[in-house]
Amino acid sequence: MLKVLIVKRGVDIYKLNLLYFVAIFLLSGCKAVGPDYERPQIDTPQTFRFLDENTSNNLANTKWWQQFEDPVLNELIATALEDNRDVKIAAARIEEYIGRYGTTRSQLFPQVGADANAARQRVTENSGPEPLSPSADRNYSSYQGTISASWELDIWGKLRRQSEAARAEVLASEEGRRAVVLTLVSTVAASYINLRDLDLQLEIAKATEESRRASLKIFELRYEASVISEMVLAQNRSEYEFAVASIPPIEMQIAQQENALSLLLGRNPGPIPRGQSISKLDLPAIPEGLPSDLLERRPDIVQAEQNLIAANAQIGAAKALYYPTISLTGLLGVSSTQLSNLFSSSSGIWTFAGDASVPIFTAGGIAGQVKQSEAIQQQALLQYQQSIQNAFSEVSNALIQHQKTKEQLAALEKELEALRTYARLAILSYDNGYSSYLEVLDAQTSLFNAELNYAQVQGTFYTSMVDIYKSMGGGWVVQAEGMTEPSSSELNEQSTSETPESNSELPEPSMLENIKGYFRDLFD
Repeated sequence: MLKVLIVKRGVDIYKLNLLYFVAIFLLSGCKAVGPDYERPQIDTPQTFRFLDENTSNNLANTKWWQQFEDPVLNELIATALEDNRDVKIAAARIEEYIGRYGTTRSQLFPQVGADANAARQRVTENSGPEPLSPSADRNYSSYQGTISASWELDIWGKLRRQSEAARAEVLASEEGRRAVVLTLVSTVAASYINLRDLDLQLEIAKATEESRRASLKIFELRYEASVISEMVLAQNRSEYEFAVASIPPIEMQIAQQENALSLLLGRNPGPIPRGQSISKLDLPAIPEGLPSDLLERRPDIVQAEQNLIAANAQIGAAKALYYPTISLTGLLGVSSTQLSNLFSSSSGIWTFAGDASVPIFTAGGIAGQVKQSEAIQQQALLQYQQSIQNAFSEVSNALIQHQKTKEQLAALEKELEALRTYARLAILSYDNGYSSYLEVLDAQTSLFNAELNYAQVQGTFYTSMVDIYKSMGGGWVVQAEGMTEPSSSELNEQSTSETPESNSELPEPSMLENIKGYFRDLFD
């Protein structure tokens, strides 16, 4: 590493300083080394597979969960957005990256400090080339106060690229928080729907258990009256016990679902309030949109792109290490051996220095950093492309699930109607002696299983709508984010109005003029 140090002292240096700073500011306008970010070309399909024709525009920008018309669900989501721990962790992570960004960006500007010291010293008689006379005073005081400044000139854009990367990381963390919000809202909605679906299954199981208990009592009376055989009674009892055995697993799932919901709400495990039954929930409409909209709608895609921007900027920061590093330092202050003379005109001191260091031989160290940054950029690019393909797949899966579950639900409804008729006729046929009780047992078991299956598929049908909104993303994520605790950051408002290309911009010209004026006054 070759270093060149220039130090100037004296009152005639003003013009040289001014010309030097003008030259430096002109050089600072040079384009930063390294590649500028350009969004990769993405092969997007024209339309989504299995998209229903009955779609509604702008629904992706609304609080879609309110379309279920369940105030309890709305309250649960609001509580989760306020108290969920994952959301708060994501908000704290944003603050961390904002701090990193501020630290990195501060290196673009002069670093100014102040120092003051006072000392009382005693020297030896033999401290100089000639011994001091015995009568000389070997004790003296020194007083000094200085203001110093240092500034690394970002001629090649190393600091600008690092600032660009840090800013992109802030935006990525913000999108990470939105991804948490997206997952939280959809998970709370899906969990609540599943809870109401389990409630319906429990109602079916308990109604079946009560019906079969009443039937068992009748059959026990018939058996005591020798009207039926013990085999028929045992068949009826097995029906009853089957219904009883189906209740505990459902109750267990309800408790576990309540515990999971409580965790999402930021609470200890406990009961969850209920609102509308699942059969009375309104069904939201399918949001309209194109596959290309996902590039802006989905927080995970935007986060992956910001990570790509950061990795791309780090390539420039690594390549800038090939070029000279130029720094300016200055000092202005007073120094005296007498405190009374410290602020007199004769006590003034100043220093202006320029430092340049150039890498000559690093044994491949810089090349290795460049190669590493380029490899990281390739990883980020592939992750960005993969996140887009995953998004397309998730939307397609959610749409086909909604479409086919709707068809399945219609078929199951017809099956239920047929099984109810079958069960009624089987009981009538048995009472009139035309068939054995095995037909009644088969009909009632099939009906019970079909009712439970219908309830499960109904829950899946409503959950598929939640998955559609989750996979499509949209402005509703921003609205939901607004219901969380603020991250107390003003950087987000500034950054959302800027394009990725603006990451590499220098400070405003007025800021540069202020800096130049500061140094001119300092060394005058």
